[in-house]
Amino acid sequence: MSGSNVWSRTRERLRIFPELLAQCADEAAVYGKCVAATTTGKQELKKDLCVKEFEALKTCFTNAVSTISKNRSLRCDM
Repeated sequence: MSGSNVWSRTRERLRIFPELLAQCADEAAVYGKCVAATTTGKQELKKDLCVKEFEALKTCFTNAVSTISKNRSLRCDM
């Protein structure tokens, strides 16, 4: 297994992250508000308090990655 291959994939994921975040801005904002609301004061974030919001964001990211991948393969095929 090549170490450089791992870094190439990681760099690609980090490079497209701003595009993914832009496509999922609403879901990210809702999740962020939930996390902020549940951690006011000295309270620590507890598992599953924002699970519904996290799942919505995760689904959005998954769909966005799929869309971006399809669009890039279409551009390469042309």
